[in-house]
Amino acid sequence: MKKFLLVLAIGSFAACSGGSNTEAKADSAVKAVDSTVKAAADTVKAAVDSAKAKVDTAIKKVDSAVKK
Repeated sequence: MKKFLLVLAIGSFAACSGGSNTEAKADSAVKAVDSTVKAAADTVKAAVDSAKAKVDTAIKKVDSAVKK
C-alpha cells in the first residue's frame, strides 16, 4: 500500500510540474499505478490462496481425527 501511495505522489508531482509534455508524464504515471495495483492484487490473491490451502488442510486433519 505504501508503494501505491508513493507512486501516486510521484505521479501527481510529475503531472503538476511545468512541462510541455504533461500528457506523456500522466500516461507514465497511470501505467506505473496500474502495474502497482496489479502487483498488489496478485500479492493479495497469493495470500488468500495460501490461507485457503491452510484452512483446507486443517479441515482435513479435523475430519480425519473425528473419524478415528
